[in-house]
Amino acid sequence: MKLTFRWYGDSDPVTLSHIRQIPTMTGIVSAVYDTPVGTVWSEESITQLKNKAEANGLEFEVVESVPVHEDIKLGNENAAKYIDIYCENIRRLGKAGVKCICYNFMPVFDWLRSELEFKHEDGSNGLAYVDETVLSLNPLTSELSLPGWDESYTKEGLRALLNEYSKLTEEDLWDNLKAFLEKVIPVAEECGVNLAIHPDDPPWGIFGLPRIITGKENLERFLKLVDSPANGLTFCTGSLGCTSKNDIVDMIRTFGKRIHFAHLRNVKWDGERDFHETAHPSSCGSLDMLEIVKALVESGFDGYVRPDHGRMIWGETGRYGYGLYDRALGATYIAGLFEAVEKLK
Repeated sequence: MKLTFRWYGDSDPVTLSHIRQIPTMTGIVSAVYDTPVGTVWSEESITQLKNKAEANGLEFEVVESVPVHEDIKLGNENAAKYIDIYCENIRRLGKAGVKCICYNFMPVFDWLRSELEFKHEDGSNGLAYVDETVLSLNPLTSELSLPGWDESYTKEGLRALLNEYSKLTEEDLWDNLKAFLEKVIPVAEECGVNLAIHPDDPPWGIFGLPRIITGKENLERFLKLVDSPANGLTFCTGSLGCTSKNDIVDMIRTFGKRIHFAHLRNVKWDGERDFHETAHPSSCGSLDMLEIVKALVESGFDGYVRPDHGRMIWGETGRYGYGLYDRALGATYIAGLFEAVEKLK
């Protein structure tokens, strides 16, 4: 297991020097953020990112993420062009020493929350999701800006995109994902890179858009689309675990050898489709983090791990979900769980 930390580049309030000081931290998870989706990342930008990490005693072996262009998900006439660009980015990242690329196949919207500063009893705050609030929103008219809401779209552009997706069924999305994988996985194999799809967050349809990376049956179907070790999972406990319908420990034991990257965090179930994000320890939420780590170790997992979304604590402000202090606490907690489980194995 390699413990890593998400870093959003030079604009991130959390510095590389701070990340280096977290015990047992080996590297960063980052990306080239100033390049539009569907364009080739320059070798200079990739090298600069790697050099900055190494100058601070950290590795750069995981990219999160190389975004998948919407035309690929739609499977339209532009899909082949954008898949070729994606393949070139895999080649360039592999050449730079990247071993794992995290991506998702969620149409239009990435991870979504309805509240950014949910108040905890201890005075901290974090992210929360209330289904009724989200269902009441119209993405074409709402003034509320949510995480995952791509503000680069104009209202006209978003309307046109949603209109295109209105013609797309879940089976169409599966077909387009398979077409994508059939092209990119052979390139990943050649470059020594593992691709690791991130589950949909939350794992159900949003605004009438299909979502398919949602639970055990669909993960099994996904892995069979292109049955290669390079075609694997980013196992996010907070995404898959935000509903009690998903037995995430069972999923880890089932798919452990195909998990290349693990996002570990806890959530508290507040209803069938309502939840808020908590501190990492098991006692703080609805997930048994010890059993999660035990399942990873016993299933042979030997990939990358990062603490996922953290609360804002001790007066910290910054990028919602990605402050330093609570994620650093989570990292040391996770490291302790792995040490205990591995020594007692």
